[in-house]
Amino acid sequence: MAHISSTHHHIVYLQGDFVEILDFDLPAPHTYTKTIYPQTLLSEVHERIRDASVIVLSALRIDANALSPEVSPNLKLVMVVAVGTDCIDLEACRKRGIVVSYIPGANTESVSEHAIALHLAARRKIMGMNALTRAGEWPRRKTLMFDFLNKAGTPPLTCQEEVAGIIGNGAVGRRIAHLARGLGMKVIVADRKQFGEVKSTSNAADGIERVPFETVIQQSTALFVAVPLLDSTRNLISTAEFESMSAHAVLINVSRGGVIDESALVKALKEDRITGAATDVFFQEPASPDNSPLLAEGTAGLNLIVTPHLAWLAQRTMVNYSQRLKLSVEEWCKGNPLNVVT
Repeated sequence: MAHISSTHHHIVYLQGDFVEILDFDLPAPHTYTKTIYPQTLLSEVHERIRDASVIVLSALRIDANALSPEVSPNLKLVMVVAVGTDCIDLEACRKRGIVVSYIPGANTESVSEHAIALHLAARRKIMGMNALTRAGEWPRRKTLMFDFLNKAGTPPLTCQEEVAGIIGNGAVGRRIAHLARGLGMKVIVADRKQFGEVKSTSNAADGIERVPFETVIQQSTALFVAVPLLDSTRNLISTAEFESMSAHAVLINVSRGGVIDESALVKALKEDRITGAATDVFFQEPASPDNSPLLAEGTAGLNLIVTPHLAWLAQRTMVNYSQRLKLSVEEWCKGNPLNVVT
């Protein structure tokens, strides 16, 4: 059992494969020991955090049971090396005075670029072109052009014809908007979804003109979703939204899986209500054909591109995570916790 005191901290890395193992420069008289687990199963969480005063993780469910005094009696800091904290029971942390700190903005560039790549791949149906070309279909059929027209028999849109709707105007949403404008797209930024009377177009304090959510859903040909998973954003886009989208619409999700109703998305694609979709995130992760409608039998032929929650993966992201993790732990020891969400 690790010795824990007000000045000696036991730091437990629960997902060391995804986080650089650092040497911390804690202010005197603070000291620390550390235990590193490359990866952790949910069934292993309780045992591994029992002696921890600080836990470091990337995306691992830490629920109210794990955060109880009986399971984690010494826990004082939960350090989430990611831009989202929906995997942590924040209310349980608040009740015990456990600090939850995260690292916002660290992966803005990589996630935004991944979103644009997903859009272009889905719009141009790159994966299908690659598969048929590798299968030798081009010489056999002379041309594959007709496989890649849309359902109305017309070719895909160019960026200059796209209307990019941005749902979520945080760092990633703003960066996607910047990249989209650079490619020649018209950009419209969605206001918050209204449950009742629809608001008119508004101007926010940041000077960015927002368009009613419903208008963005209806007018966009490229819909980029970059919002946190909250009660207000769960199933933000579902059957009603798909029914009002443009037939040219391509939906891109780089936020959290629960923001999109996955079954409704599959239905919309199967019924040709929209042109395509791509997602880096899933309601259940790791995703498989057994737990995700997006990977279930009958989805392989859809214009649906899936990536395994790796939009964040980039050299710059890793450097940002490491630098800010080190700073966050050291500042917490000094009584100045950074980016606190509890």
